Order: sequence, then C-alpha cells, then structure tokens
Amino acid sequence: MMDVRRLQVLRAVVTSGSVTAAAAHLGYTPSAVSQQVAALEREAGIALLERVGRGVRPTAAGRLLTEHAALISQRLAEAETALADLRAGRTGRLTIRYFASVGPTLLAPALARLRREHSGVSIDAKVTDPDDLLSTVARGDADLAVVVRRPGDGSRPGLRMVRLLDDVYRAVLPAGHPLAGQQVVNLAELAGEPWVGSEPPGPCLEPIVEACAAAGFSPDIVAEAEDYATAQGFVAAGLGVSLIPELGLGTRHAGVAVRRVRRPEPVRTIYAVVRETRPAQPALGALIDALLSLPAPPGGASSPP
Repeated sequence: MMDVRRLQVLRAVVTSGSVTAAAAHLGYTPSAVSQQVAALEREAGIALLERVGRGVRPTAAGRLLTEHAALISQRLAEAETALADLRAGRTGRLTIRYFASVGPTLLAPALARLRREHSGVSIDAKVTDPDDLLSTVARGDADLAVVVRRPGDGSRPGLRMVRLLDDVYRAVLPAGHPLAGQQVVNLAELAGEPWVGSEPPGPCLEPIVEACAAAGFSPDIVAEAEDYATAQGFVAAGLGVSLIPELGLGTRHAGVAVRRVRRPEPVRTIYAVVRETRPAQPALGALIDALLSLPAPPGGASSPP
C-alpha cells in the first residue's frame, strides 16, 4: 500500500515543477523530498518523475498518482470537516427508546428543542416494551431510554440513571361521582369502587398496586384501557374510577373530574438512562438538558430538587 504522505510530496513536486520549490513549500530539505519520491517509486515499481532542464515533470505514472493524490486530499479534508461536525454535535444520529405515555408530554417537546439546537442530527425515536428499555441501552441498541424506576430498583452496571421527574397519579372520577366534590380523595375511599385499568402490567402499574395495598385493598378492575384517553372515556361513561399519572392527563375528558390522592399518593419516578462509557455526544447531552428543563405539568409532576 502506498504511503499517503509520499503521494502528497509527489503532488507538491509536480505542482511546483521542481524538487527545490516543493521542499520550500513543504518545509522540507530538497534531499528529504527526493528520498520520499524515490521511496514512492520503489513502492510503485515505476519511474514517476523525469528531469527537464533544471526542473522535473511527471511521467504518465506520475500524473496518474498525482491525480489520485488530489482526490485523496479532497476526501481527507471532507472527512476532517465531517468529523469536526460530529464532535460538535452538528451531525450524527441519536437512537431513543421510551414507553408510550411519556411520548407526547415529555419526549416530544424535548426533541423539538433538540431539533432547533442540533438540526443536523438524525433522530430515531421509538416506543419499546418498558421491560426491555434498560437492556436496549446496555446492548448499545439505543443511546438513551426513558424509563420508570422504583425506589427499590437496583443500579445496573455500566448504566447511568438521570432522574427527570416524579409523576404523581390522580384519581379520575365520573363528573357526577359523590367524591368529585372533594379537592382531595383518600385512596381508601375508592376501595369499594369498580376500577378502570389505565396501565398495562409493568413498572407503571406497580405504584398503583402498591398504593392500593398500603390503603388496605386491591382494585376491582372491571375494564382495561390501552391508553389514558380511552381510560378517561370509560370513566366518563360510568364504568368505574381510575388512577392516571399527570403526564397522561394533558388532554382531559369533559366528563371526568380529576382529584388529588393521598394516604398514600401513588407516584412513578421517570429517568433517562444512558451508557456510562458512551462516546461524547453533544446532542445527547443537549437532549438530557432539554428533558431536565421541561416545566412540570400544572398541579402534578415535579422535577427532582
């Protein structure tokens, strides 16, 4: 394989028309330039220069290699520019995985800010099974995941957890429900009610189950909803009551009343997860900053101190 540096020396000689002039431009001695050209000729197995008066001119092989040296210089310059853009976060690709309920209210505005600040960065954001989110980051299949973590959850080697906010659950009642007249509902007051399930099995359901257990009952689920809008619709129709996190109540059904819950107040804690050993990515840091700086929903989720 030919030495790229020697090709650039040959190009300098051909462009300037003499070894002496090329040496002056490159900051080498004429002897060093001659040695580089001689070494390149040995690698090529053919003469690259021929003397003409007090100067030199390229042979056919020399012209060929000089043309390729120019292309190599152009490609190297382009590579250096692209690398500088990547280091500065002007280009690149971020792969993000998240669970469905944080998409519209948490992730979407953060991604919009990232797009404004790093418009050249490609974004791949997809909903993923909540139970697989940590493994997706650990395997390197995602740069960042948004997850729910419980107080007793252990750490994962190689992963860094960034706490984003505490998202509290609210009681969602039919508008004409007797408890709708209260500003705050004790969770035990919902013990005898039919319930509309708002969460699938997994980390977002656990805070509800644990809070109800602490209040001395297990909820009687009479209807399951696949999303928070459907859950509110079921509640408005009188099928039961529900607990829905504040991030899931960005759009409220006209037929429901939303009230604070206490004794206890269920809460899910949301984190951004990244690899500890990830390469420096300005765009990834900017996304985490955007997630941390989002205002909390009115009357609900709160950022950590």
